[in-house]
Order: sequence, then C-alpha cells, then structure tokens
Amino acid sequence: MIPLLAPIFRGEWAVYGESLACAEQPPADAVPVAALIADPELLAALLHRHARHRRVRRPDLRPVASAWSMHYLNALLPPVAAAASLLQHGFPMAPSQVWISFADGAVPLRFHITHEGRTLTGTDTAVRYAELLSEHLAPLFEQLTRLTRVAPKILWGNVARYLEPVLEQGLALSGHAPSIAKDLDHLLHQPRWGCRDNPLFTVPRKVVRMQSGTPVSLTLHRQCCLYYLLPEEGYCGVCPLAPEFRKTRD
Repeated sequence: MIPLLAPIFRGEWAVYGESLACAEQPPADAVPVAALIADPELLAALLHRHARHRRVRRPDLRPVASAWSMHYLNALLPPVAAAASLLQHGFPMAPSQVWISFADGAVPLRFHITHEGRTLTGTDTAVRYAELLSEHLAPLFEQLTRLTRVAPKILWGNVARYLEPVLEQGLALSGHAPSIAKDLDHLLHQPRWGCRDNPLFTVPRKVVRMQSGTPVSLTLHRQCCLYYLLPEEGYCGVCPLAPEFRKTRD
C-alpha cells in the first residue's frame, strides 16, 4: 500500500487502499488507461471478455459495460477520493499516467502510478477532482457509451454510488471536517458546476418499505446499474427500477 494511505486504510479497509500501487515502473502486463480510451478495439475486447465471464450471450453490452465500470470504480475511487478529500493530496490521474491490472474475466483489479503526485492543500474541490473526473473518467465513459450505447447517466450514477460512501466515511473519520462536507456537497448535491451540469447530480428518491410490520425509510440509488439484465442477477434492494419502487402514472 502507498504509505500515504496506510493511516486511512487499516484493518478490514486495507483492501481498498491496496487497489492503488506506486512504483517506478508499472507491471509488464498492466494496460495504460490512455490505451483504453484511444483504442476502441482494446476496450471492446475487454468488455467481451467480461461478458463471457458473466455468461452474457445476448448482444446487448450495456449491462456488461455498467458492471465492468463498477469494478473499475470500486478499485479506483476509494484511494483516490480518500487522498483528495481527507489528505488534500492529488495522485496523478491523467490517463497517460495511470495503468491498470486485470483479474480473470477482465475484472479491473489494481491501478498503478509511477509517482505519488502532489499536495493540494488549500485548493477547492473542483481543482482536487479535476483530473479524476474530467481527464480520466469523462473520456473513458464516452468511449464506453460509443461502444455499447450505455447511457452516460448510468456510468456517472455508478460514480456517485461509490463516491458517496467514501466521503461519508471520511466525514465520520474526520469528525465532520468542513472541507470534506464541502466536497460532498459540491460533488453530489449541486446540480451545476459553474456553467455546466454536474453529471453526478440526481435527487435521490426516498421510499418507505414495511419490514416486520414497521415502516422503514429507504434512499434509492440515483440510477439503476442494469445488473438485473445480467444472467442470474436481479434488482438490488434499493434499485429505482425495481417493480415495487417504480412510479405509477395517475
């Protein structure tokens, strides 16, 4: 684990910190993120490998792209967001500076960088998250959309799904530090970033479900991840498209 992250990712959380590695040279089998974005055939081959891994035989690759992106985000976001918000430190996240290793089935496993970046103490949220969101994820998502027709809102909804618990855990660990609260508000609760729409923003819908005769309030995911379209999968417990939560028209 990168020493900078060790105080944050301890015990059962260590696995999340270990998904980002730093060495002078990336592993020989690691793939540059820039290549995933620039070479649609390479990215398509990975998605088809992931489709076989998930036993998908239908031509619709939208749920495959969404599932693959969630593995990607689960490995990438915890260490990068924890550093950006808790430590105000920026790891290099431009596609030309990041490599990725895969497990069986083209499952994203670990990201590799060759230097630890720089301190960003005192900068605002937009500056600390610019490389991650605008330079890294935005063009990758555009390529995924071109290849599979998966809606961008689903991919950005997946980002929000993984980013929110990281920031909320950061709030708890820091005693509700105002800087982290500001990051959470800017990234997930503001509909616009200056003159452009915030792709992470969707108003979460709250519903009430009866459990053992007691009404329980649930907050649904901002977007469905399309897992229910994968073989042997179904709707998760807080899916906005689950039949029991779908809005009915008057």
